[in-house]
Amino acid sequence: MIDSYSAVVSALTAADIIPEVVPSLFSPEALLVISWPTGKEATLGNTLTALDTVHEPSIAFTPMITQASYDEVSYTLVMTDPDAPSRKDPKLAQWRHWVVTGIKAPPPTNVDTGDLSARFTQPPISPYYVPSPPPGSGPHHYYGLFSVLLLYREPAVGVTVAPNAPERKNSPKDRGKWNAATFAEEYGLKLVAANFFVVNGPEP
Repeated sequence: MIDSYSAVVSALTAADIIPEVVPSLFSPEALLVISWPTGKEATLGNTLTALDTVHEPSIAFTPMITQASYDEVSYTLVMTDPDAPSRKDPKLAQWRHWVVTGIKAPPPTNVDTGDLSARFTQPPISPYYVPSPPPGSGPHHYYGLFSVLLLYREPAVGVTVAPNAPERKNSPKDRGKWNAATFAEEYGLKLVAANFFVVNGPEP
């Protein structure tokens, strides 16, 4: 479990995710927890396997201070790979694994119960695609990649992604050469939380 905002910034910086994917002046406003049905969690660079992460995860995040009430604010989640297919040859970077808009925060009263699960109100723009490093790539980002998870606050008007937008083209050949920061700027998104994990490629 992540225990502080400073731990998030330190880990992102040590892994070069700041400034490669996340802006240098990033100041977290929440702690983001990603959990898979296998019981595994992303914890700022821990190592998981493709089998650990094969099914779509759930997300949770700590309450944030916003000008509007919690139920009037929505969030977008992005999962991206900054090194695809490898750190040495990132010709497909970034590779878009998952984009979900219209996420609702847990009620502040849930802090007392410990249930900080977020609620998905819309189907994914880009359905979840399990990380699958090539054989023998080692831990990605070192020899080959990290999977980086980014939580953005949406503008008051929400986010409407056009039917012909790149994020709706979801065959494997269409997911590469994408950029989370460019997507965020286009839709007026503000980064509020981040997390990441490492996936080892299978033995060759």
